[in-house]
Amino acid sequence: MKQPFLYIRGLKHSDHTVFAVEAGQKNYWDNQFGCRVAYSGGQQVKRQIVESVLSFLDEDPTAITFYFEGKDKLKEIEVTSPANPSFTDQLLTGWMVAVSKQTEGAGRTIKRRSPLSVSAMRPLHPLLSNIYEEKISFDRSDRPDIHKVVVYEKKGGRQLTDEEITEALHGSDRSLLRKWIQGNYRTTGLFVCDIAIDLRTLFAVSTNQNEPELHSDTIQILKDNGWLEGENTFGKCLIAPKEVRDKIIPVLAKGIVNWRITTNQSRTFSLMETLAMAVSNNANQIAGAIRAKLIPDTEKPKAKPIIDDTVDAEIFITLPCEAYVEEVGGTANALEDAEKHILDFLNSYDYEKQQFI
Repeated sequence: MKQPFLYIRGLKHSDHTVFAVEAGQKNYWDNQFGCRVAYSGGQQVKRQIVESVLSFLDEDPTAITFYFEGKDKLKEIEVTSPANPSFTDQLLTGWMVAVSKQTEGAGRTIKRRSPLSVSAMRPLHPLLSNIYEEKISFDRSDRPDIHKVVVYEKKGGRQLTDEEITEALHGSDRSLLRKWIQGNYRTTGLFVCDIAIDLRTLFAVSTNQNEPELHSDTIQILKDNGWLEGENTFGKCLIAPKEVRDKIIPVLAKGIVNWRITTNQSRTFSLMETLAMAVSNNANQIAGAIRAKLIPDTEKPKAKPIIDDTVDAEIFITLPCEAYVEEVGGTANALEDAEKHILDFLNSYDYEKQQFI
């Protein structure tokens, strides 16, 4: 029986870049293979997917309100969103609004889980990626006449004159117009990210007020705007009208295929090209379709990437994949084919009757 879920695994190549920052490139320790591996959290990946969707729609993101208290010293209270699925990014990412009593509009906590579940982007295998430190410099020593150097005495804070600076540098080759910057971690390798889409809640929002996903006034606004009363496996709900679904589904398919991390790459841009995608109604199948395999009888542990077309999944392989995976044949229009396959699957579900057509 066909299940109302779509599972997608994407294989990307990352080259000398940073895609998530936490005291340098985010990383964790792999116990089995004894090495550090880079990763980017699922929330960041989801944000990039949704930003791609908004870009294709030419829409702004939902306005968020940041609350603080105090005057001389500000204290953060909370961050709230409209909790309104009329906004595309809210519909796709869900919300959690819990406001304190002193905040305007305080009331019951409302929350809606995102219909998109997104994993961290992490190595296909710990041995198929690398993380390393790159020492860089901020260098302006080529034009010494137009830049300024200021030196203070350690005690007293008096600024030294140019003659005193020259004397202090006597016998030294040190440049005062070059600053070394350490702790810059970069990563390279093959990375995967998994996405699960729950078709039951993709365009449906619960109207149950015992565990509310919506404010009562928002429910009325949605009804006035053509949202349909319906019911899914979780109970009574409002379903986005057909014109909203027809607008979002094509760009959602496009965003899932064409997203890439754009933050943190101003100095270390990487195309992060997609090498392959596996799409299935069964989560286990995408895990088998794009995987790694340990190479036996080697002095040091080694692994190689595997793309397996014998599993029950649709596999789309791009031309760059041929440089990293043995015995695969890529095509120039692989990603367009993947986009169409996802689009057709999303369109094959009747969101009003909550069943496949």
